[in-house]
Amino acid sequence: MNTTNPYAPPRAAVQDVDAPNNGELAGRGLRLGTVLLDGIIMAVMIYLPMAFSVLWSGQKPFLNGHFNFAALMGAWTVLPLLGLIAFIWLNVTFVSRNGQSIGKKITGIKVVRSDGSPASLGRIFWLRNAIGAVLGLIPVVGSAFGLVDCLLIFGQPRQCLHDKFADTIVIKA
Repeated sequence: MNTTNPYAPPRAAVQDVDAPNNGELAGRGLRLGTVLLDGIIMAVMIYLPMAFSVLWSGQKPFLNGHFNFAALMGAWTVLPLLGLIAFIWLNVTFVSRNGQSIGKKITGIKVVRSDGSPASLGRIFWLRNAIGAVLGLIPVVGSAFGLVDCLLIFGQPRQCLHDKFADTIVIKA
């Protein structure tokens, strides 16, 4: 006579996994360097052409201690606008293909869901970036959010607050 219970749970060995099977978590320093690199790329593509536009316009960049926005108007306005369009297009293309900004593509890291599956463009844009940007506009709350967001990377899962909102992690590509 068989005495085993047919309704008993399986007896297979199960292990918990802290990091996804498909990649190693990106280091904190690498992530910081990537954010700085993205900022430099944005400055070169948008703000540098804007500065040249102001200089080439022939108008004074500052009047009475304030920025002269009229110096940005005219034919030279197209340079920073083209830089902005190119920056947005490249980032949207890279993020939708592989969860990488321009800087992440260069440094070899990418954003994925915490289970290792690809993160969608909408998840990355809305949950990872837009929520933080909106919270950053609120006086006092924005500063506190920015500080807590940055400091949470020192926790064990290396997730900033924006990563927790979007259920994402950053791994080596």
